[in-house]
Amino acid sequence: MYSDLAVFTGRGHPELAGDICRYLEAPLGACKVFEFANENVFVQIEENVRGRDVYLIQSICSPVNTRLMELLIMIDAFRRSSAGRITAVIPYFAYGRSDKKDQPRVPITARLIANLIETAGADRVMTVDLHAGQIQGFFNVPVDELTATYLISKYFREKQIADLTVIATDAGDTKRARSIARLLGIPLAIGDKERLGNTGELIIHNLIGDVEGRNCLIADDEIESGGTVVAMVNRLKEEGARDIYLSCVHPLLSGPAVERIASLPVAELVVTDTVPISDEKKRGLKHLAVLSVAPLLAEAIARIHSGRSVGALFQ
Repeated sequence: MYSDLAVFTGRGHPELAGDICRYLEAPLGACKVFEFANENVFVQIEENVRGRDVYLIQSICSPVNTRLMELLIMIDAFRRSSAGRITAVIPYFAYGRSDKKDQPRVPITARLIANLIETAGADRVMTVDLHAGQIQGFFNVPVDELTATYLISKYFREKQIADLTVIATDAGDTKRARSIARLLGIPLAIGDKERLGNTGELIIHNLIGDVEGRNCLIADDEIESGGTVVAMVNRLKEEGARDIYLSCVHPLLSGPAVERIASLPVAELVVTDTVPISDEKKRGLKHLAVLSVAPLLAEAIARIHSGRSVGALFQ
């Protein structure tokens, strides 16, 4: 076994790291992370980590490339400080949509990020709801993919919304949406979505399932610009849906997303805190509920540190 637990964080989401440490009743490790005037990232670990079981919490969120470099440099710093084991806890894994070659002469960036994390020196990776499950296979080290499905399902079960149907925005999201539908014991409908190039424009061609006169819960893994939920909400209203609820694990809310969602006829937007949400965005979203993944991540960290099963969390 490795020696005592050590939890550190970059600048990606220090609030989440603090919540995890409070759950674990463990101190947050001391380290210095900043940028020089030339934008080079500097990292210094300010306590002894030799032989310790290190968990580095860093969402790869905005500014994405800076947070990614922080993650890599911090992993390297721990490796060169003789940490016993380094687990990269990445609540949100960016570049997840670049998981395959779907156009000529494009990269598989998610695979590249996996290679970089391994090369930096991570012994293990923990994340929450990857955009594509196959990203786990891009790593040659153990990957623990946790899911917020149970957290979101519990929230809506307690609301006891009558005549509710779960909506998958496309075929790729069907597995996640079906899990929520099964946990809630309600029907599932699936959208037939087509993206038009790299512009963010899309079309919902068909909706498989009956939503007329029913309340609907759109279940997505992430909301970026909001284009998908705008198209889906409009289609659901055309099909005669009643109240519409939105849920996602990763509320990126980039560009015009907040304005787009605020203008939609939705009853509530339910998200988790895998990425930070600014106060400005919170003010722009009147019907926002934020569920914390800190207990989930903390319990997984405790189980890995003590050699217990992580999968048992979801049984």
